[in-house]
Amino acid sequence: MNIVLLDPRQTQAETWTISSKRQVEHLHKHLAAKVGDTLKVGVRGASRYLTEIVDISEHTILLRPIQEEPVPAKLPVTLIVALPRPKVLRRLIMDAVTLGVEKLILIHSYRVDKSYWQSPFLQQIDHYITLGLEQAGDTIAPQIELYKRFKPFVEDVLPSFITPQNPAYVAHPYTEQKMPFAIDHSCTVIIGPEGGFIPYEVDLLIKNGCQAVSLGNRILRTETAIPYVLGRLFSTS
Repeated sequence: MNIVLLDPRQTQAETWTISSKRQVEHLHKHLAAKVGDTLKVGVRGASRYLTEIVDISEHTILLRPIQEEPVPAKLPVTLIVALPRPKVLRRLIMDAVTLGVEKLILIHSYRVDKSYWQSPFLQQIDHYITLGLEQAGDTIAPQIELYKRFKPFVEDVLPSFITPQNPAYVAHPYTEQKMPFAIDHSCTVIIGPEGGFIPYEVDLLIKNGCQAVSLGNRILRTETAIPYVLGRLFSTS
């Protein structure tokens, strides 16, 4: 936890209150927090601050804001991912948020097990978003959307994202065109399921404006492909 994320309702008074059991236990156990210490705090959906601890107990910590600090910038990317296995989904959400993805869309595809859509992890997405924001020192959650039907999404929704200034790249190992490097514009990135998109799905994506691009001849896991792709696309060196 590199920042304590608070709900705006916890910051209405002159002193702010940390009352989450998870957060309070973390500050006691890992930081040995005490009165007078400074603490980085974010207000969800708003700014982040340097604060001072003014009172501390077993269950609550009171803070006084000292100064406002900048919030990390988002990556100008819409990340579209075929819904992975539940345990992978948990890591994927946290990593995408930590990396600064602006919008995350989870979709169905032929190789996505229908049971994944019944996973309780889908009901816990907000918790994993919070963990990702705390890791990155961010306060602004990405937009999250879910689409359970592949063809209607690709034909009716996806084309609205694609413009000359905002191309869409679908990661596909069996194409000669390479994934771009160090771009200076926004984009949409589409990552398939374990086992990849089937040929029909790749063809439909291309037909509706996507560019199939390769990351090389190695087949990567979803959770490996995402940071690799984002690091490549938005490299600053």
